[in-house]
Amino acid sequence: MLLGTLLSAIGRGLTLPFLFIYLTDVRGLSDPRAGLVIGWYGAVTLALSPLGGTLIDRFGARRVVLPALLVEAVGTGSLALVDSTASAFAVATLMAIGGSAIWSGQNTILASLTADDERQRVYGLNFALLNLGIGVGGLISGAIVDTARPATFQLIYLLDAASYLTPAIILLSLPHVGHRLAAASSAGDATPSGGYLTVLRDRPFRRLVIFGLVLTTCGYAQIEVGFTAYSVRVAEVTPRVVAWALAGNTAMIVLSQLLVIRRMEGRSRTGGLAVVGGVFATAWLVLGASGLVGTGNALVAALSVVACAAIFGFGETMLSPVMPALTNALATDELRGRYNAMSSMIFGISGVIGPVTAGPLIGAADGKVWVAVVVGGCLVASVLALSLRPLLTAAQDGRAPAPTLEPAHA
Repeated sequence: MLLGTLLSAIGRGLTLPFLFIYLTDVRGLSDPRAGLVIGWYGAVTLALSPLGGTLIDRFGARRVVLPALLVEAVGTGSLALVDSTASAFAVATLMAIGGSAIWSGQNTILASLTADDERQRVYGLNFALLNLGIGVGGLISGAIVDTARPATFQLIYLLDAASYLTPAIILLSLPHVGHRLAAASSAGDATPSGGYLTVLRDRPFRRLVIFGLVLTTCGYAQIEVGFTAYSVRVAEVTPRVVAWALAGNTAMIVLSQLLVIRRMEGRSRTGGLAVVGGVFATAWLVLGASGLVGTGNALVAALSVVACAAIFGFGETMLSPVMPALTNALATDELRGRYNAMSSMIFGISGVIGPVTAGPLIGAADGKVWVAVVVGGCLVASVLALSLRPLLTAAQDGRAPAPTLEPAHA
């Protein structure tokens, strides 16, 4: 499963920083329309994620993830054929249908293969491999993409589509992985009770979701539009610098992830999440500085953009193992798919808000308003993380060794 993450991430890295630039500078969409297309993808993903969680609990992650990977492959490859706003919306819809269940399904599978005390390390390693692949893909695409040559963008989207088939083939080769977790429960009750109402009544998980919404809206959701648009439009760096910034982000994650995991063992997870908010805020401040020097010193602007991505990456090394581990510490096997789906919906909601608002905010006061909003939002997320700690047990917060349980392989 980890190998599948690495190989498919290489394809994702080919395209990750370029969708906004591709739709605007290559396909001729206006900035607001491109932002709406990306936001629409987030909206459809959000709408379908609850269904994905229900299907995972009812039929098993395997039966949901495999077709989702195939649909995502078709959708991503179809980006190469986009030639209008209408076709861009149609392709975004197809991609969202496939992508709505992949994240929650894969997290559920990893949870089923690991015990409670292993999950934080496994999710961290998974994230490091994900970013290693993205970085390799980013280096490749940064060397070949050219806005004057649309065929270079078409090539990377076709390669990205092919990469989604890799984890599907690997999962097919593991016939005992990804089946229904509830069927293996000790109580013998294979029917999940309560559904999403039970998940929403979980007060600590609700607080975790609110934290995640604020942080991802002012963090991850800004990468494809806010970070890219600010770097190109305000700091006036080239798309190639954006690709190198992604490489810097990846280098930071790959080099520091395992060290951070070791340092976080036995420490408060909520304290770590609060630090993440501060680190993300620092990254956006550095990016804001690149806009101040962009017209006067291109080298300093480029270095600031790369530094922003690297600092952001360090924050990710703390967030990536903690968020899914805490989600699955609160979940039961019967509702694990729904818990992971709700967690993935965080990215769907922020994926709507972030792209739609980034364009207008960057256009106000030469991007200064956008910088102020995302920095402030990250700091608010830190406060929310600290407010979560009293709602958790010491084991859930990572301050005490979790009991070792036999992983469910059914």
